[in-house]
Amino acid sequence: MKIIGVIPSRFKSSRLEGKPLADIHGKPMVRHVYEAASGASELDSVVVATDDERIAAAVRDFGGQVVMTRADHACGTDRVAEVIAKSGADIAVNIQGDEPLLDPLMIDECVQGLKSNPDVGMCTLVKRVGEETESDASVVKVVRDIRGRALYFTRSLVPYPRFRLPEFQVLEHIGMYAYTRECLERLTQLPQTPLELVEGLEQLRALENGIAIQTVTTNSKRALVSVDTREDLERVRQIMAGEVAR
Repeated sequence: MKIIGVIPSRFKSSRLEGKPLADIHGKPMVRHVYEAASGASELDSVVVATDDERIAAAVRDFGGQVVMTRADHACGTDRVAEVIAKSGADIAVNIQGDEPLLDPLMIDECVQGLKSNPDVGMCTLVKRVGEETESDASVVKVVRDIRGRALYFTRSLVPYPRFRLPEFQVLEHIGMYAYTRECLERLTQLPQTPLELVEGLEQLRALENGIAIQTVTTNSKRALVSVDTREDLERVRQIMAGEVAR
């Protein structure tokens, strides 16, 4: 079984253009993500998928693998699907290119969750969130069944704590996915769905079409920071500087 980690990377961004090449302590952000992903024991290889030659050149400069993809992809998932079709891999992991604090343990957990559930085509990660962020709409929540399979993803507070029983917990979705080739090919052929459009959450397309999503609670203690703004970028720089100082 061949397993590939794919880092979709594009230059254009509405809030921080060129962020894959943003410098973080002497390295472009894409290199930090690539090096972290390369530490995952479940992956046979890691590639950056991009349609921009500037990003491709930066990856080649540090010795990384890059695959040039079409420029008309609507999302990173479509870019990953093109790569898995070219690579012949059995499983692909979609690794967010704007999370330079990535813990490779998360990749291994996601892949292991998929391999342990052969009747499921995709797997993702979750973690418990504190009461202070339960109602934060920027935090995507997920509820799941007793097998750990996702029932729904939403920006709203779920489950609603009418009774705060000991069993009550709110789970945050971590946007990493492991897919089988067959599942990814099917998913990218499906049109957008009503709930996907309303919530602005691509993973709802799978649920609305009856595609089961296995979830795994990560054991990683690493707090991920998605770099969407210059403020996010500075925060990551400060966190990394603190880690080096220790």
